[in-house]
Amino acid sequence: MNAADLVRADVATMEPYTPIFPFEVVAARLGRAPEDIIKLDANENPYGPPPGVRDALANLQYAHSYPDPESRILRQALARFTGVPSGVLLAGAGADELLDLTMRLFLSPGDSILNCPPTFGMYAFDAAISGARVVSVPRTAELALDLEGIEAAVAQQRPKLVFVTSPNNPDGGWLPDHGLERLLALPVVVVLDEAYVEFAGMDRSRIGRVPHCDNLIVLRTFSKLAGLAGLRIGYGAFPATVMEHLWKIKQPYNVSVAAAAAALAALEDRAWLEQRVALIVAERERLIGLLSALPYLAPYPSDANFVLCRVVDRDARELKLALEREGILIRYFDKPRLRDHVRSSVGKPEHTDALVRVLAEW
Repeated sequence: MNAADLVRADVATMEPYTPIFPFEVVAARLGRAPEDIIKLDANENPYGPPPGVRDALANLQYAHSYPDPESRILRQALARFTGVPSGVLLAGAGADELLDLTMRLFLSPGDSILNCPPTFGMYAFDAAISGARVVSVPRTAELALDLEGIEAAVAQQRPKLVFVTSPNNPDGGWLPDHGLERLLALPVVVVLDEAYVEFAGMDRSRIGRVPHCDNLIVLRTFSKLAGLAGLRIGYGAFPATVMEHLWKIKQPYNVSVAAAAAALAALEDRAWLEQRVALIVAERERLIGLLSALPYLAPYPSDANFVLCRVVDRDARELKLALEREGILIRYFDKPRLRDHVRSSVGKPEHTDALVRVLAEW
């Protein structure tokens, strides 16, 4: 018997998610040393984690023991950091795990979610794994939410979940308060992904609303803020009424002792985090200005740690490949609405200089 014959039919035909590869894999493919590559394709924090994180990892005491299944110490620290009670906070192996748990909690095969492309690809991907339908309401020409379209789709299709990223990936656009209010007025659970919220303003998160709103979930991550993408650590705030059910379905030891120790060390150095966010925000604005001066690029305003550009009268994919030949990696999206776009993460000033130098000569 061929085991593949028993794979779920919907999984057998689904499109795989396209990940971004790490330095060592890309370096081997390009025939370059990792230190010779400028990696601006994954919205990673170029400054890495605070110094205390390395100390915490070097001095792990309990790597031989299973981690706390409830991440109590980390959730208490997160409560102090966010101002949200620890009882509505859940830590995960990256925000990606919490997306998956949210789908598992609410969706049965045949249920639907509402997605607003172009946006983060994991929403549709996780829905497919859950056997759910994806109702798409495309964004406007300016990549803002089509609120009227969302309201009509909710009335007609009855999705259980609406996924919104703010700032949105890939354009960095912010969901205004009035837009969030309209979403929360709908008979759905609104999942607000705040992976990049710190770059919009450390105090602009809507996570504080969760304890007072029965249909709002807010997800956040240490990947961007604290440079911990490789350790997979994130957290979310969930309505108290659903927390007891989340505890039932999550893997018992989902957050490793290393990831928890790193996150705790990062939270203890808030000043360092804020300083690096300020550097990235300042560099983002400089990058937008420099890109705007190139006649074939039209950058979007961004509240995140990346800049999306429309490529005018040239081939966006060829631009990505030209940069790759120089050891500079950016993101090209081979998808409708984005085939004439590229996205660059915000790096250090020397990364911006190298990027713009190649772009100016292309």
